Amino acid sequence: MCVKAGQRESDHQRILGTMEETQCRSSKKKVVAVVGGGLVGALNACFFAKRGFDVEVFEWREDIRKAKIVRGRSINLALSHRGRQALKHVGMENKIVSKGIPMHARMIHSLSGKQSPIPYGKKGQYILSVDRANLNKELLSEADTYSNTKLNFDHKLQDWNAETGLMTFVRPDGSQVQIKADLIVGCDGAFSATRKQFLRRSRFNYSQTYIPHGYKELTMPPISGEFAMKPNFLHIWPRNTFMMIALPNLDKTFTCTLFMPFDEFEKITTGDEVIRFFQKYFPDAIPLIGVDALKRDYFQLPAQAMVSVKCSPYHIDDKCVLMGDAAHAVVPFYGQGMNAGFEDCIVFDEMMQQFNEDFSAVLPEYSRVRVPDDHAIADLAMYNYIEMRAHVNSKWFLFRKHVDNFLHFLMPKTIIPLYTMVTFTRTRYHEAVERWHWQSKVINHGLLLSAVGAVVGGSYLLIKGPPNVNRVIIPAEKVWNRLVALRTL
Repeated sequence: MCVKAGQRESDHQRILGTMEETQCRSSKKKVVAVVGGGLVGALNACFFAKRGFDVEVFEWREDIRKAKIVRGRSINLALSHRGRQALKHVGMENKIVSKGIPMHARMIHSLSGKQSPIPYGKKGQYILSVDRANLNKELLSEADTYSNTKLNFDHKLQDWNAETGLMTFVRPDGSQVQIKADLIVGCDGAFSATRKQFLRRSRFNYSQTYIPHGYKELTMPPISGEFAMKPNFLHIWPRNTFMMIALPNLDKTFTCTLFMPFDEFEKITTGDEVIRFFQKYFPDAIPLIGVDALKRDYFQLPAQAMVSVKCSPYHIDDKCVLMGDAAHAVVPFYGQGMNAGFEDCIVFDEMMQQFNEDFSAVLPEYSRVRVPDDHAIADLAMYNYIEMRAHVNSKWFLFRKHVDNFLHFLMPKTIIPLYTMVTFTRTRYHEAVERWHWQSKVINHGLLLSAVGAVVGGSYLLIKGPPNVNRVIIPAEKVWNRLVALRTL
């Protein structure tokens, strides 16, 4: 008979009771322990529950569905194709999409206040602004609907054994709980407790990089009950070495995030200095956020750090696997952190199908396939920060965007823009990068040859038959006047 330990049992009895319950349950089904009840952990619970495993989710925080204050990051999320496909697999796509706001383009704010849109893709293609906390709550509630899933909050992983699968958790009152799992899935974030066991083993590669930039969040309230700016855009104020972005929320606010080097943040110490800084670099945002709100919100929290984590392999034998930020934390500038984590879930599930749920075959194959892709998106996220804060101001960048989109229109299967491959397809990340480098090389060579051909051809025509200057000047003036007239319409 399976009996769970009572509230007043000693720590030793509680441990034995929990182990007995787990062993009794696993006599029929394998037990999968998911460490971390965040976005990837909650979604993973749904995937494993659908396959009929007994799923135990362990989260060190309290249940955020009941919490008055949700601890953790609050940067808005951009949901795109990869993430949507994973949600679709567990029947959650429509529900989540209905609570997101489509963003069809970047809206670039110049210093003068001029706004210029740069579409993300073809007409009809968009990414979704979604609220992190609400998405997490929805996924936890969905996982809770499965009778073979149990959510355990206030359980902090203390240690686990790679040979036996025995895991030890600590409760807020200091008591310990143990469970024995057939598979441990580490989804416990960039500072993963699960990953610590990996670091004790030989031939495990690990690196973490803090970028010299931090971020602060500000809120732009509605004006007369409506959005203060056009809502269906990701607004960007690019200022070369730093930038501010704003994403729309369902309550008609915008979450503004200022990304800037830490030493620049440290120079601003008073409310008046905040206003002077915004007057210099983001003057059009001041009346939308509000002077008093800026002075207050800017100093609510210190600038937060951003870390990029790479490691390999993602598994230990047939016992444990890392997913999401525990395996590959990325900086937020490509909008792919959550999407890559969600794609981890669907890739693993596809391999479970392929290898008939044989963990000894699935886990090494998952590492082999997924490591190069996740390392590629980590590098792309670093690159995209430079693009967002600096390149979008470049005329060459905008010209190349137009050339790429035009060639994609002419040859949709041959030339595909990098952003399209990453955001609107499930092309493997590292393959997208390789194809991007090839396409850039071909297009740049083509543009160079075209320019050289035009110069050589023009020079030949000029040498062969110099034009009558009077004939050239009059039509040129007429063309210019017509262009000016068109601009004034």
